[in-house]
Amino acid sequence: MTETDDLLALSGIQHFLFCRRQWALIHIEKQWVDNYLTVEGNQLHEKVNDSFFTESRAGTISSRSVPVRSNVLGIIGVCDLVEFSPSPNGVALPGREGLYQAVPVEYKRGIPKEGNFDEAQLCAQAICLEEMLSTTIESGYLYYARQRRRTAVTFTDELRQTVIKATAEMRQHYRRNYTPKVKPQKHCKSCSLVEICLPKLQNQNNSVTNYITAHLEEDE
Repeated sequence: MTETDDLLALSGIQHFLFCRRQWALIHIEKQWVDNYLTVEGNQLHEKVNDSFFTESRAGTISSRSVPVRSNVLGIIGVCDLVEFSPSPNGVALPGREGLYQAVPVEYKRGIPKEGNFDEAQLCAQAICLEEMLSTTIESGYLYYARQRRRTAVTFTDELRQTVIKATAEMRQHYRRNYTPKVKPQKHCKSCSLVEICLPKLQNQNNSVTNYITAHLEEDE
């Protein structure tokens, strides 16, 4: 898998693990609606993202909006920030002396969430960087705007398997052009696609269908 058109958006991993139907509505059906949460997140990334901006402090090189991809996972995306720190076990960088260890940093609005959605997205970025740089990256950071501090994330085997399984399932759904049925949860109310997804209505439709099916079976 090498053609860019065949690669799925890396950012979709977070959507997919949060809600598979939400991911399909966005990435397969191309539907999107902003709410105050998505607007706040976009504003945060606008402050962070400055394409190809690079600075160096105390020997650490910081590069923003770094394009990444993995042909193995079949994903493509952009890292908010990648820090390259001097390390004897690192990799060589063009135009730089010495070796450097790459560490991805992802910026998020709000505070840490339940589940590993954000961690998986960050891990996917690391896997892309590992493939591109022929290196190993053990950890990265999530920066939550409301906390104003970084949260360290270790890229465990379990987290890597979560990413691998998610991307494989995403490709299957994408190839089939399949949008999963709704599974109403408490976070549906804050989803920007709630008016498109209509979880309550679909749930009612399912109840009616089940009722009719059950009575038809009784008559047989």
